[in-house]
Amino acid sequence: MLATPLKNIKRMKVLVFSLGLVLLFTTSCLEDKSETKQDTETASTQPFDYKVDQFADVKVLRYQIPGWEQLTLKEQQLVYYLTQAGLSGRDIMWDQNYRHNLSIRKALESVYVNFKGDRTTEDWEAFETYLKRVWFSNGIHHHYSNDKLEPGFSSDYLKHLMDETQTELRDDAFAVIFNEADAKKVNQAKGIDNVALSAVNFYGPGVTNTDVIEFYAAKESPDPKRPLSFGLNSQLVKENGVLRERVYKSGGLYGAAIDEILKWLELAKGVAENEAQANALGLLMDYYRTGDLQTWDDYNVAWTKATDGNVDYINSFIEVYNDPLGYRGSYESIVQINDFDMSQKMKVLSDHAQWFEDHSPLMDAHKKKNVVGVTYKVVNVAGEAGDASPSTPIGVNLPNANWIRKEVGSKSVSLGNIIHASNQVGSTGRLEEFAHDDEEIELYRQHYELADKLETALHEVIGHASGQLNPGVGETKETLKNYASTLEEGRADLVALYYMYSPKLEELGLVDDWQAVGKASYNEYIANGLMKQLIRLKLGDDVEEAHMRNRQWISAWAFDKGQADNVIEKVTRDGKTYFNITNYDKLRDLFGVLLRETQRIKSEGDYAAAEALVEGYGVKVDQELHAEVLDRNRQFKSAPYTGYVNPVLVPETDANGDMVRIKVTQPESFVSQMLDYSKTYNFLPEVN
Repeated sequence: MLATPLKNIKRMKVLVFSLGLVLLFTTSCLEDKSETKQDTETASTQPFDYKVDQFADVKVLRYQIPGWEQLTLKEQQLVYYLTQAGLSGRDIMWDQNYRHNLSIRKALESVYVNFKGDRTTEDWEAFETYLKRVWFSNGIHHHYSNDKLEPGFSSDYLKHLMDETQTELRDDAFAVIFNEADAKKVNQAKGIDNVALSAVNFYGPGVTNTDVIEFYAAKESPDPKRPLSFGLNSQLVKENGVLRERVYKSGGLYGAAIDEILKWLELAKGVAENEAQANALGLLMDYYRTGDLQTWDDYNVAWTKATDGNVDYINSFIEVYNDPLGYRGSYESIVQINDFDMSQKMKVLSDHAQWFEDHSPLMDAHKKKNVVGVTYKVVNVAGEAGDASPSTPIGVNLPNANWIRKEVGSKSVSLGNIIHASNQVGSTGRLEEFAHDDEEIELYRQHYELADKLETALHEVIGHASGQLNPGVGETKETLKNYASTLEEGRADLVALYYMYSPKLEELGLVDDWQAVGKASYNEYIANGLMKQLIRLKLGDDVEEAHMRNRQWISAWAFDKGQADNVIEKVTRDGKTYFNITNYDKLRDLFGVLLRETQRIKSEGDYAAAEALVEGYGVKVDQELHAEVLDRNRQFKSAPYTGYVNPVLVPETDANGDMVRIKVTQPESFVSQMLDYSKTYNFLPEVN
């Protein structure tokens, strides 16, 4: 489960890091607009320029790869092959997100590259912004809100551009840019047919919630104690009234791109660091060839056990957040290099995972008696693709299968260089605007950077590894359905929150002042969950994204249940609202109570309780407060969402054609990298 940190979570898409929700921001010049080649090497003696672009609600940054020169040539080759494999599947994510995405992207890019007319008009600027937003979201729906992106230009203007550039786009794909159809990529609203009303391309026309639930209820795993991840790597369609799966595999759905992935994975296997890593890569290749879900589990067991070496990776159909019912995995790839110094410092958490489990407030029946195989590393990203790019997680915890996590363990990583890049362009403006007093601001400045790292580690290493299902209870996606994702992320958040205000952190040598670090953590979480994250919503909207929901239901529940003791007070000063924590000890106790209940809901598969918790506290927004937050936020120019371009790895060869080194270069612009990717990794037809 690719899980995210406490503030900006997107479990395997752990989403993108935000320092106190001040997410991290201009535009490319005309000369860059037709560039498709990135060849600018960053001089080590020059200050690194993290900022690439800013548009709409997004800013795009660069990141470096610390430790690259310390890798051997063989290790650099391994990273290169793995990143090429990841990028080769890029278009899979686009098609998974929406059936018209590839057609629309190719048409918009044709206009962008070939238009010779006036590029200074407001209409052209609106077109350019729309294209950048589509690139950033891997499609025409917002990467976070799931709402369809609104073009700031008319259909007549787009027709004019297409005529000028001799660009073609099918009528139905053209119309959907401007009409009300397919308005939500993922629709998690209560009381609707979530599958039928979600535009995500995991299900064919006419497929309903009932169809999906009944189809998979009829499937049985060979070993009920080790259930297969049915639906993870397929599209479910209805033909002549009969449901069938179109499996993602070589020779199947997305086969052309998967064959390219296999080509690069074969090269990666040839330079693997050790036998365990090579065996895991071999199983991943077998899975891509066959689509067999037992092979997927075999691969995950082997990958989880393969912990030696300087290089690791994530590649395949993994996170299920884009499926309204939580079955189907989105394609994603992250290639990473170990950060030895930071990993050793954080290893202490995984070494003490059993202590945290034993001392948690869970019911005894819900505690794991033997927490196994939890490894935690800080890594530096070398390349990302699919659901992890341009908007990236900052923490990852895999695999997702509960039985593998229980019997074998899991891998947790924190993406150190991504977090570092975001910190370089951060601002404390929103902190000062929404903080209750100077003490809160000072706690943040002195302790929050460390607190945030620990929150991420506790969420990933302890949170997702904690707890167990009752015997006979089905997988969470089956029992909790559309609430499964937000309950799991909230559960991991609550584990982290419970231990963030604990003397154990100081005892383990992780902090010098556990109370100050814990207070900084609690202050930011409550302010974010009750106010600051609302800047991401349009006035009148409900909270729909799973991670935003879990931050709100945790914070709102704690505020509500603590009212008798005024644990969190709502303060109005000069017409502005603030939330002030008056008793951190009691707040920790409340987090413990909610953690116990959340784990009970998961362990027992209590759908009614999950619905009551999420719908009661996590969905509806105080509209008066929301309007106030939006008004207070207008003074800040930094965009609330952050994404990244990838470094470009350039092999260099000798006179014999043998690879002698791989140079790390940086793309000159967001536009140039997106156009280059569309040209280089274009392996799928427009309609699949």
